[in-house]
Amino acid sequence: MRLTILGGGGFRVPLVHGALLGDHAEGRVSHVTLYDEDPDRLAAMTRVLADLTAAAAVPDAPGITATRDLEEALRGADFVFSAIRVGGLEGRAADERVALAEGVLGQETVGAGGVAYGLRTVPVARAIARRIARVAPEAWVINFTNPAGLVTEAMAEELGDRVIGICDSPVGLGRRIARLLGARPEEAWIDYVGLNHLGWVRGLRIGGRDELPRLLADTKALESFEEGRLFGAEWLRSLGAIPNEYLHYYYFNRDTVRAYQEAGQTRGAFLRDQQRGFYAEAGRAGLPAGAALAAWDRTRAEREATYMAENREAAGVGERDESDLESGGYEKVALALMRAIARDERATLILNVRNGSTLSVLDAAAVIEVPCLVDANGAHPMGVEQLPLHAVGLVTAVKAVEREILAAAASGSRADAVKAFALHPLVDSVAVARRLVDGYAQAHPGLAHLR
Repeated sequence: MRLTILGGGGFRVPLVHGALLGDHAEGRVSHVTLYDEDPDRLAAMTRVLADLTAAAAVPDAPGITATRDLEEALRGADFVFSAIRVGGLEGRAADERVALAEGVLGQETVGAGGVAYGLRTVPVARAIARRIARVAPEAWVINFTNPAGLVTEAMAEELGDRVIGICDSPVGLGRRIARLLGARPEEAWIDYVGLNHLGWVRGLRIGGRDELPRLLADTKALESFEEGRLFGAEWLRSLGAIPNEYLHYYYFNRDTVRAYQEAGQTRGAFLRDQQRGFYAEAGRAGLPAGAALAAWDRTRAEREATYMAENREAAGVGERDESDLESGGYEKVALALMRAIARDERATLILNVRNGSTLSVLDAAAVIEVPCLVDANGAHPMGVEQLPLHAVGLVTAVKAVEREILAAAASGSRADAVKAFALHPLVDSVAVARRLVDGYAQAHPGLAHLR
């Protein structure tokens, strides 16, 4: 089975390769093709993967090819992972900077920053989807590219249900809750619903019984994990649910924007500088065996420890606990998804897929994030209870913004772009929206036509 990774020089690629090295089942991935437009990042990541393969010392490790030719990368692929970053981390840092100058949130996927990133990424994602449909029409596409739900919906215009979006946030949240309740995560049913980076755990069933009310009643237990500390026990009990961590940007917006403005460096700028150092080190000539992987390990540990630092500062909860450093394992979700499709091993996973009739407040083509049954025919959203009214308001407002981003990316219209910004719940003024469009058009060459 052949896997192609678009954005193959990306920092999280070793997580995927490590998961593949641990897969010894029949029908596993036999070859990985890395595609990236940046030759230096591609060379550095190839070194890291070589170190990782040598350290694993497993027989029949997947072969690795690196290329800058997209058609070559796609030809013969059974699965395609899309993990691109249009504009790089320099673009993310600019997204944050322009938004904060206007007093609004510039986070990568939420608020003004998410709109700007979407406007840059959707045209590229659509072009890639068209290329996949032509060169590898039988391939399954697993989208990691942020904003994951929006980009999956854009690619689905060409690929239909053969593109599936994944995110590790819901999985990590469900795992933390299950362990607090004394259950093995794989034995718990997580009632999760929403959009990517905008969802809620509304129940967690163990042996058919919903144990979430027991957790909500226990203040000490609630405030022992990251989401509980971020939101506070009182607010979680008011909601009767555990929100995805990204909802902190909505529920505590002013506090978070202030923390971001007071920070010495934005998250995007931090990652840009950090990864610049890593890629320079990993790509250095004469590097001894294992050194590139060691540099990656150090960089990743620092990256995880500083994740959402501004939100923790706004909430007054300090450093991350060791138990919070474990992600949801997006690479493990991707591997489970591939296994289920390729081997018809049925699995239940939280994924980004087209709605169909799952949520009545959205149309069939809207991509949502819900538990899905996965088999050889793809991912099928499972029936869920409808959203409470407060969640309906956020979900429909943000989906409306995503639709405006799709329209603006297709039309190239400044008016459509202004509308996308102005309708976002975290942008509070049409005048601000117009200034944001001007700022992003100046910051990003790909958006210059909007000026």
